[in-house]
Amino acid sequence: MDLTLALAVIAALLAATVALGAWWRRGQGRARVVDSSETVDARILGAGPLGDTATLVQFSTEMCSRCPGVHRMLSTVADTRSGVRHLDIDLTHRPDLAKRFRVLQTPTTLLVDGAGRTVRRFGGPPARGDVEHELDLLEKETAHG
Repeated sequence: MDLTLALAVIAALLAATVALGAWWRRGQGRARVVDSSETVDARILGAGPLGDTATLVQFSTEMCSRCPGVHRMLSTVADTRSGVRHLDIDLTHRPDLAKRFRVLQTPTTLLVDGAGRTVRRFGGPPARGDVEHELDLLEKETAHG
């Protein structure tokens, strides 16, 4: 194989890898709308009742390095809002929940409304502003609906 051609192939593969990584990273921590038929039953989670307005259900593992920071942020957000709870579910010993809620990475956070319907899903560490924005939208929908 010609050296120039080999270098061009390597450069193209490197560019494709960087582009794919940037695209994947861009979606991390962003809210995604989910099928509203997915519900969360607090009894299955074993972590206490859901919030009256909303619940931030965080799925973590013991080995997750970003989970403690996300836990602190979500707890702070929930503590500043009436009717909002934060539940942190450790999947280390609950692989059944990881399968049930299709958790492929930790942290994964579900925004659940007062009726237990999942309305948003964050894969990776969410930004506080994004979480607050989604809670504001949910509160407006609840007030009008």
